[in-house]
Parts: sequence; structure tokens; C-alpha cells
Amino acid sequence: MRKPWFVSAVLAVTLLAACTDPSSGPVAGPPPAASPEPSATTHRRPPAASAPATSPAQVVDPPTVLYLGDSLAMENQKVLGRELRGEVRARYTSAPYSGTTLCDYLEGSAERSLVPPPDKAAALVRKLRPDYVVLQFWGNAWGYTPCMDGITYDGSRERYLDRYAADARRLTEQIRSAGGGGGPRIVWVLQGPDPVTPDRVRRVNELYERRADGSGELVADAGRTVSAEGARYTWTRYLPCDARERAHADYCTEPGRDRTALHRDDDYLHFCLAPTTSTPRPCPVPSPGILRIAREIARVIGEDVRDG
Repeated sequence: MRKPWFVSAVLAVTLLAACTDPSSGPVAGPPPAASPEPSATTHRRPPAASAPATSPAQVVDPPTVLYLGDSLAMENQKVLGRELRGEVRARYTSAPYSGTTLCDYLEGSAERSLVPPPDKAAALVRKLRPDYVVLQFWGNAWGYTPCMDGITYDGSRERYLDRYAADARRLTEQIRSAGGGGGPRIVWVLQGPDPVTPDRVRRVNELYERRADGSGELVADAGRTVSAEGARYTWTRYLPCDARERAHADYCTEPGRDRTALHRDDDYLHFCLAPTTSTPRPCPVPSPGILRIAREIARVIGEDVRDG
């Protein structure tokens, strides 16, 4: 296993290279004839171990879903769109940018942000009128995201967490204000284990959960699906194949050992099993970790849509 300093170096180079990529803008699903009004419900539903199979045909009003995030969202975006269309016939748009954190999507941060003004969260909400806004952020902990003002987890953990909580609150407020009325439902995606600073991801996830509890938002514990049973914050490269992976050879990568790979051996953070490139892109190969994450997000939204 490579040492933690190597991980940080690889991730920093990869995400820095992503900052100037012009192709990181929205990837849209089939254009809707008219966007539905945002849902008036505001209760939060906890993640469940499993959900009964439901045909998308049972969903009367297909929701409009907007997906925002960093490099993990960048690699997930096509698979999540496919899962949402299968689950609830969603009208789907994604606009992730690699290397970003919450403050990059705040309006008022344009001069020092990796996200251009038309793709800020509030701007996209005003344009698309989504029912759900999915936020997937690993929690950039280094000093190269300009809008973080040099605040890093290694430099000052409490200052970093305080700033991250403030940005989460501001982003929520901007999204709700842009949506008008009750605004769209926000879905906070909980992250998987961090091999370098395990406690950081746990605390960031707790921050997301507190935010959801305090404002009636949703939580999708996608990170649980890429963690070992009983070891939620212990990093692992392999997990036992699940039933869907066993039924599809591309996803059960080591069927003889009944296990599947979540990460490449040279990238401990990302779940795409293709080599990382300097130009951000959706993952081009079947990757079990990405499918697991996408299925959990789609399941949470599907349950909320059907429960109304």
C-alpha cells in the first residue's frame, strides 16, 4: 500500500488539473416539456438497508433532479442519471466541477471560484426549477481551492469545520431562496472512508446530517455502500460482491474470490476503475463503487417521490 503523502499528492495534482477544464459544465438528460413545481414536503427520511422494487411507471410526476459536486460527482454523473431515470423517470441535469467545495457554488464568490456564474447552485435552480438538488462534496481539505481562503483541515480542524458548516448553511439558503416558496428538496450525500484523515470525513458527514436534521433536508448515506459491514469509516479497496454485481460480470471484478474492487491501486479516493486523466470526465468503464453510490442516491429520492 502506498503511503498517505502519496495519496495527497496524487489528488492535489489531479484536482488542480481539473480546474481549467472547459468541458466540466452541465450534462443534461432529456429536456422536459415543463418542469414540475417544487415539492412542498420538507421531512427527512433516514437511509434504509433495502427498499421494495417499484416500477418507474408508478411515479405519477417524474421529478426534476440537479446534481452538483466535485470530482466524485464528475465521475458519477452519467451513472446517477441512468439510475434516476430507471427509478423515477427523472428529468436530470448534472453540473459537477472537479476540485471544488461548497463555497465554489455560492453566488458572490465568482472572482475566486472554480465554478462560473451561470453554474452556481442558485443560478441553476432559477433556470431549471428542480424538485431535488443533490450535493456530493468530499470536503476539499487542502489549500488550493481559492474560495476557502486558505483554510485547511490540517491547518486548523475546528476553523475548517466551522467554515464548512457556514458554507453549507449559506448554500442551503441560496438554493431555497432561488427555488421560491418551499424551494427544492436538498439531498446531502454522505461520503465514504478517507484513508488519509478518517476522522475528517466522519465529521463532515455529521455536519451534513445536522444540516439535514435542522432544515428538513434529505440524507443519502452513499458512503455506507462503499464501506465494510461494521466498519463505516475504515477504508477498504475490496468488498464482497452484492447480488446485482454477481449477476453482471463487469461489476464483480474478482468472481473467484466473490469480491469486487472499489478503487484502483494508484488512487485511494476515486471510484472510477479507469486511470485518472488531467481532463475531468464521467467514468468510462463499469465501476462497482460508482454504481453503489448512484443506486443509494436514486433509492433515497425514489422513496421520497413515492411517499409524496
